[in-house]
Amino acid sequence: MSPADAFLLADSLVAADVRGVHSHGVLRVPEYVEKLLAGGVDPAGRPRVVRDQAAAIVVDGSNSMGQIGATFAMHRAIERARTVNVAAAAVRGSNHCGAMFYYAMQALPEEMIGVATTNALPTMAPWGGLDKIVGINPLAVAIPAGEEPPVVVDAAFSHSSHGKIRVYHQKGFPIPPTWAFDADGVPTTDPARALDGLLQPIGGYKGVGLAMVMGMLATLLGGASYGAELGNMVDGARPGCDGHLFLAVRIAAFEDPARFRARVDAIVRQVRESRRAAGVERLYAPGGLEAETEARYRREGIPLNEATWAGLEAAAAR
Repeated sequence: MSPADAFLLADSLVAADVRGVHSHGVLRVPEYVEKLLAGGVDPAGRPRVVRDQAAAIVVDGSNSMGQIGATFAMHRAIERARTVNVAAAAVRGSNHCGAMFYYAMQALPEEMIGVATTNALPTMAPWGGLDKIVGINPLAVAIPAGEEPPVVVDAAFSHSSHGKIRVYHQKGFPIPPTWAFDADGVPTTDPARALDGLLQPIGGYKGVGLAMVMGMLATLLGGASYGAELGNMVDGARPGCDGHLFLAVRIAAFEDPARFRARVDAIVRQVRESRRAAGVERLYAPGGLEAETEARYRREGIPLNEATWAGLEAAAAR
């Protein structure tokens, strides 16, 4: 990859680790290296705009690493929102792009709200079903604050991600019974059975519905692959078939930015100062815990488990 693209890809992974989202951090390096060495993803792929109509932009990632096309698209949405106030960029021809907060938060310095969603390999079934045809298809939203950390939500519509279950499997830890079903649709605490089975949606049928909607928004607008069209967890994703959708909302078009940020601060403080249940030391608004983790890790360093470190060493050796 070019030095600039390599830095961007590395930065996206470390950005996840430094906020404590280790399922999307350098744990992913071996699989990314494998994709590059196998020739399935173009290390020199250059994203390009293929459709441009006012606030709507379609980007073809040209089979580049997902972070490259996703960042290109988010920057185009931000750039367009400076003039049209709200802009959306749909992406096709892309690949796995990591944690979605990384893109939503790029809007914050511009006094914009950032929104990002993507498709994912199918790991869930329709509610009550057994076939893996629904991805967990996450949604990230970043809202700027003033003195408080920004409000940042980045969540898939499953109780846990496949990557997080992999971390538990590496460590030999059981998973909570609400995270996954086995292949027969029975809740399991065994991460190995979970990896062969199904992820449990949040909120039952509501989580499946939200996951389907996010997957459709991320793929159908840009012409990318939906659900099983993308591939599966056994054979992997089909290169250049991922889709994403990014939105940028210019706050000044709706409200005075200073007043907006002050109200966000008040909401964050209201959460923090509200009554706590027994045994709870502190309450957090979305993104607050990650902001604290980032501050601590930047001081003390980022802890990695032995399996992740071994994977990095093996990838480097290859």
